[in-house]
Amino acid sequence: MKANWSDIKVGSGVGDRTFGPVTITDIVKYQGASGDFHPAHHDIEYAKSHGYPNVFSLGLLSAGYLTTMATDWLGPENVRRFSSRFRGIVWVGDVLICSLEVARKYEFEGERRVDLELRCIRGNDTVVESEATFVVVGDRG
Repeated sequence: MKANWSDIKVGSGVGDRTFGPVTITDIVKYQGASGDFHPAHHDIEYAKSHGYPNVFSLGLLSAGYLTTMATDWLGPENVRRFSSRFRGIVWVGDVLICSLEVARKYEFEGERRVDLELRCIRGNDTVVESEATFVVVGDRG
């Protein structure tokens, strides 16, 4: 569902979105696209020989899920700021729950804007926390 300025309220969101269970293919595709070809992200034997239970992805994969959630709602052309704090590793088999909440709704330099707080969790563990600013164009419906 696309954003409608008149319907956006501080404290509201678009509902949680689930990604996963994460597969080795998901990790390999993301790591390749990001240019990170470290063997811990695609070679199970290498990962295990270095003390990891399996291959893994770092915060950018889950931050990408948060970005997808926000841009599906507000449009990629409307991003003004996006920052993330990485808190955990994403493992094969993880189910990630992503959420966003409108923290602020305002006008700035002639633009209607919203500040978002986003979170990606695995169970009780936060994997990524993000903040973003988007422009809301018109009353898109």
